[in-house]
Amino acid sequence: MSTGIVIRAGRQRLTAGAVLHDSRVMAGRQLRRTLRRPTYIVFSFIQPVIFVLLFRYIFGGAIDTGATSYVNFLMPGIIVQTAIFGALVTGLGLTEDVGSGVVDRLRSLPMARSAVLVGRTVADLVMNVFTLTVMIVVGLLVGFRPAQPAWQLGVAFLLVLAFSFVFSWISAWIGLSVRNPETAQSAGFIWVFPLTFASSAFVPIATMPGPVRAFAEHNPVTLVVDAVRGLTIGGTAAAGPAVRALLWLTALLLIFVPLAVRAFRRA
Repeated sequence: MSTGIVIRAGRQRLTAGAVLHDSRVMAGRQLRRTLRRPTYIVFSFIQPVIFVLLFRYIFGGAIDTGATSYVNFLMPGIIVQTAIFGALVTGLGLTEDVGSGVVDRLRSLPMARSAVLVGRTVADLVMNVFTLTVMIVVGLLVGFRPAQPAWQLGVAFLLVLAFSFVFSWISAWIGLSVRNPETAQSAGFIWVFPLTFASSAFVPIATMPGPVRAFAEHNPVTLVVDAVRGLTIGGTAAAGPAVRALLWLTALLLIFVPLAVRAFRRA
């Protein structure tokens, strides 16, 4: 099998350019694997679409969002939720690679060890670009109407992608720590569901009980969702939540990148 990895005569010659090259090769490998699984691609799009239809046409009539239509309130939350679910794939895929021996083979090659993790997270980020684009189109079809300038919509999209990238590293650490695809999937949903549903993604947090509301107010999911709402439909300030969300994402990245690398070395 051709890997595309440049053969180097020792780890001491590893440069930043070599690491970037190896990471690009690993990202390309993962994207090719994904494209060869059309069934997986189809189902990865179906799940978020089902969430949109359920909340838009079944639960939406029972949720009061004031002057803002529920579909406009909902879609930023669904988009962020889709980004989180897309990030869960990272941990699941890494556990599969560890279990099948792919990681052992990659370790035997004269390449940057970090390229495996970087390539995987970047490849999943690229797939999230397509998934989120589909979700935006679905949102427009069911009545979502962004009202802000195009540059703000672009900033909102980039913020969601940054959120997805950071959570891919969290997922990578969990997957490499448990080392089992089934456990990785279960462990992923255990921490994702409280973050997603105890947030402003689907309902106004003012309707929540006190302790839950306090958690939701500082939840990074709430901050990203509120920032995306402000950047897409307006009505609320976006700068404050966006800055706090970026602080959260930076802190999480600084914590979980080293943890994921350490777990990868032990896997």
